Amino acid sequence: MIKKFTITSLQKRLLCIICIIAFLFLCIIGKLFFVQIIQGEDLQMRAISQWTRDLPISGLRGKILDTNNNILASSYTSFNVYVRGSNVKSPEAVTQTLCNYLNLDYDTVYEKVTKTNVSETLIAQQVDSNVAKEILSANLDGIYLSETSTRQYPYNDLLTSVLGFTTIDNVGQAGLEAYYNNFLTGTDGQTLTESTITGVELSNATTSYIPGIAGCDITLTIDVEIQQILEDVAQKALEEQQAKGVTAIIMNPKNGEIVSMVSKPSFDLNNPPRDDVEKLLAYSKNINIVDVYEPGSTFKLFTISAALSEGITSLDEKFYDPGYRIVDGEKIKCWRTSGHGSQTLVEGLCNSCNSVFMDLGLRLGKEKLYEYLEKFGIGQATGVDFYGESSGIMMDINNIKNVDLARISFGQAIAVTPLQMITSVCGLLNGTLYQPHFVKSITSADGVTREFGSVAIRKVLDKEVSSQLSMLMEQVVSTKGLYSFVPGYRIGGKTGTAQKYEDGHVASGKYVSSFIGCYPVEDPEYVLLLCVDEPGTGVYYGSMVAAPYAKQIFSGIFTYKNIAPTNLNEDLEKLEPNIEVPNLIGMSITQAVSTLKKIKLEFEIDGEGGFVTWQSVPAGEMLFAGAIIMLKT
Repeated sequence: MIKKFTITSLQKRLLCIICIIAFLFLCIIGKLFFVQIIQGEDLQMRAISQWTRDLPISGLRGKILDTNNNILASSYTSFNVYVRGSNVKSPEAVTQTLCNYLNLDYDTVYEKVTKTNVSETLIAQQVDSNVAKEILSANLDGIYLSETSTRQYPYNDLLTSVLGFTTIDNVGQAGLEAYYNNFLTGTDGQTLTESTITGVELSNATTSYIPGIAGCDITLTIDVEIQQILEDVAQKALEEQQAKGVTAIIMNPKNGEIVSMVSKPSFDLNNPPRDDVEKLLAYSKNINIVDVYEPGSTFKLFTISAALSEGITSLDEKFYDPGYRIVDGEKIKCWRTSGHGSQTLVEGLCNSCNSVFMDLGLRLGKEKLYEYLEKFGIGQATGVDFYGESSGIMMDINNIKNVDLARISFGQAIAVTPLQMITSVCGLLNGTLYQPHFVKSITSADGVTREFGSVAIRKVLDKEVSSQLSMLMEQVVSTKGLYSFVPGYRIGGKTGTAQKYEDGHVASGKYVSSFIGCYPVEDPEYVLLLCVDEPGTGVYYGSMVAAPYAKQIFSGIFTYKNIAPTNLNEDLEKLEPNIEVPNLIGMSITQAVSTLKKIKLEFEIDGEGGFVTWQSVPAGEMLFAGAIIMLKT
């Protein structure tokens, strides 16, 4: 039987064929779309990587500047040297030439030069531009230079523990370099050179150059001139006091700006001791932020502020100190074991009498004292823009007994970081606690600047109490009202002396001597904290170890800022060294103290014996009224 095709059936077959052809075309177009549009960029990059060889061009790391735009850290162009073994025609000659310029081991370089199974091998990093030019002029086959950068610190060992440093690959490794690494890091570029699949450069090859983009510049609150003053005096204190270490901070209490910060000993940031890891870690650690210490008598500023705020004492209230207090059946001694006798609250602070502050602490009670300490920022991280900050050490309030409360009230049984200490004192003096910070602004490569303002945390004291505290601090450092701390300038301050602990016990002969001060007293703009760790000369009281260096720091600031003195002549007249030091050795303590008081000399006593065995200033030396002599019994 013969099958006949109708027009309709033929049309259906034709339509089917057309649909199949159309479907195939759609598949082809879809594939082309997928390859060219969706995968296009990726395939293009893969193709380029196959027929080109690339070398990185480092984007310069951003600069770090002080508040007056002085450069503290910058980067300059240097070069990395690479070899493409497949392009080297005379490996011996190339190796020898590189060794001559770069002072490298011949065998190590030769192994890299003759390695043909990789695209390129790094020979040396951060080669100086002058050396790089000489290598380039030698026209060595297979040798290529790539732009990179080297970090440079114009002030060498200035701000070692603050700025930190970078790795050889320009990655922030410590300090602000690490904390703000993402902002400082630039965007790398590259050079692309046409070559075969084995890496051999094509004749008449085209080279493309994609420049790197510099990182952001960071402007700090640090004033490099004040920083230099602080660094010089801290180094002097380290050497003269034969100390384990010296730390110091200057802050602006009105906004939390860190004006300067130093930790000694230190090292040159341009040459970090990478081959001595122990030294590198120890000296690059920012002790001011990371480590804690027992503050001693400087902590009395918090106790007296809380007591005045609560109205449980007054400036003229009388106290009696026999040299100790008995709390919970335990005898807690004042630093002057013979006692200060009858004294007002003001005199108690000036004499740094432990007994007075034990009384105040016990009156406040642990709940109220802890409430104020928390308000002042004690026991809490400050939130500074820096890695590794410690929050200090405070006993659990539920475990505190009266004997613990008594000790905390004068600065024992509690630990703070230097930054936490100065930040909290700034809060007392200003009335408002501010978050400390290093960075003032960040500016991108295209000139866009982001400003960082001050951050007020909370109000901590009424203005009246803050003013009272400033005036009290002025009386503390003005020796019995005889003269200013620095002649002609109104400065407030408080010294501290604290024993150190090792393995839970008091370490014999190990102390932290400190001084915290402010200027000007009537409206503080600068607050200084200076700590001398383990002075080794035999003298350890803060008034004798730390305070003299604080005077030098304040004097340096006054000179730098051209701040004129007031009542200078009157102060200088009182500072004439016209008092001859008597021989006190062998005298009873009572007799020695009476002798010094008659000739208007101050004293500190070390020991509980009845007779003087040593005096810090030899007999016959001339001193001015109010000078301090240390007596050992």
